[in-house]
Amino acid sequence: MANPRRNSYSENPFNTQNLSSHSYVINWCKRPLAFPILLLIFVLVTWVSFRLQYSSYFFNSSHKTQQKWSSLDDDDKANLVRFLNHHQPSLIVKDNRGWLLNPISLALQSHLRGGAISCASLHLGEIRAGGLRGNHRHYTVNETFVIWGAKTKFRLENKQIDKGYAEVIVGADEVAVAASPSGTAHALVNVDPILSTFFIGCQDGVINYNNSNSDFNVWKDL
Repeated sequence: MANPRRNSYSENPFNTQNLSSHSYVINWCKRPLAFPILLLIFVLVTWVSFRLQYSSYFFNSSHKTQQKWSSLDDDDKANLVRFLNHHQPSLIVKDNRGWLLNPISLALQSHLRGGAISCASLHLGEIRAGGLRGNHRHYTVNETFVIWGAKTKFRLENKQIDKGYAEVIVGADEVAVAASPSGTAHALVNVDPILSTFFIGCQDGVINYNNSNSDFNVWKDL
């Protein structure tokens, strides 16, 4: 008597295992909590993907900006020094709370020329996207700036350059300290499409805007 034909599935034990796993997945998906868990996993994967893409874009944009605008020679002509505002060794004190600095001592340690020797007058301000501050020249005070928060153009009068001024871009991920000696024009322009620039202006004297110790609207192209 001939042997009965064996079921093809019995010849391969892995088929039974695959069917068992498949059935388990189907049964698990029928549970009430399956959909919320799958949705949570999808949201987490999407969030991580966006974070990675944003970090890559932000780094590449910042790197391109530095390559185009912020060579050390340009910074030196603009009497400016910059630091990344995340955890990298620098003269800025940084921890998990953020960064902290003394503008006077930092300017001195960075060998900036002609900055304020004290903070007799202090200004803290915001420049919204597309806005301008400065574009003037003070004859009686030296001034030190701290700039952060957005992509910002800093212009400083420099008669050693053919066009009469040096100009650099401070990235949104940077903190910059700049010095403007007395008699030197300066301007800050927010060139960021969204973010606000924040700055501190520290002067070693008190300016009387009722006299002729300052020139305003120095550059007509700003």
